[in-house]
Amino acid sequence: MSVHAVAHLNFHGRARSALEFYRSVFDGQLTVVTYADFGMPAERPDATKVVFGQVVADNGFRVMAYDVPGADIPATAGSPSTRRENGTTITGEPFFLSVRGDTVDEVGALWKRLAEGATIIEEFGPAQWAPGFGMLTDRFGITWILDVATEYIGA
Repeated sequence: MSVHAVAHLNFHGRARSALEFYRSVFDGQLTVVTYADFGMPAERPDATKVVFGQVVADNGFRVMAYDVPGADIPATAGSPSTRRENGTTITGEPFFLSVRGDTVDEVGALWKRLAEGATIIEEFGPAQWAPGFGMLTDRFGITWILDVATEYIGA
């Protein structure tokens, strides 16, 4: 079993430039997927924003990032600032903690344990980009993304 905790940074229109900068600093492979790549109509304002991005370097450096769709959402004291709205994840948080594993079984087992006392944002299950994906805010207020690692092939 191999599991990696990866910082998942949340931007508002600057994810691509941040990821390109991190690649220039750490080298490695850059992956950028836009909302349009996942089917959002090109005329929508968020279509060119990053829905999934990462830099993975041979030296072990990894970072993930995306652009939060729509306007900034300020965090509200005492409640999670991440929610689902019209099928889209909206957040005011500057980062998520991302845990990636190799199989649905191993990541699903981690999900079950982490979900105890958590607020589920997106139930763990198949997603367009991965055989397993889920998002939750744990009992301590940390938002986690758990997914099964897979190579993005493109649309």
